[in-house]
Amino acid sequence: MSGLVYYSSRSGNTARFVQALGLPAQRIPIDAAAPMPEPAAPYVLICPTYADGEGRGAVAKQVIRFLNDPARRALIRGVIAGGNRNFGATYALAGRVIATKCQVPWLYSFELAGTETDIARIRAGLDTFWRETCPTAA
Repeated sequence: MSGLVYYSSRSGNTARFVQALGLPAQRIPIDAAAPMPEPAAPYVLICPTYADGEGRGAVAKQVIRFLNDPARRALIRGVIAGGNRNFGATYALAGRVIATKCQVPWLYSFELAGTETDIARIRAGLDTFWRETCPTAA
């Protein structure tokens, strides 16, 4: 299985979610001055959504900065997005935005830090995804 790259704000919801997955993962730093991870293999990006009521700002600036590098962007194979259902239409909007811009599938969405059901579904789904998408990376 290839790895995960994720961004988590200071709230730590996405970090707790990724930790619960128990899969290899690299974190995009909160601090803009910190070095970005440089994935050497295909990855799935996991990130929360930050949007105003109109959907602006859905993708965190650090995630945009990470994906603006052509070498890092070339390795993304899918996106999983977190969000809060209280925000209605903008729930997990970052997943839709990134999937469209990077032309990769939006694989799953989860609320806040996810549930045990989310964890089980994503583990199983990623296993299948990597076997079908990148057989040599599994």
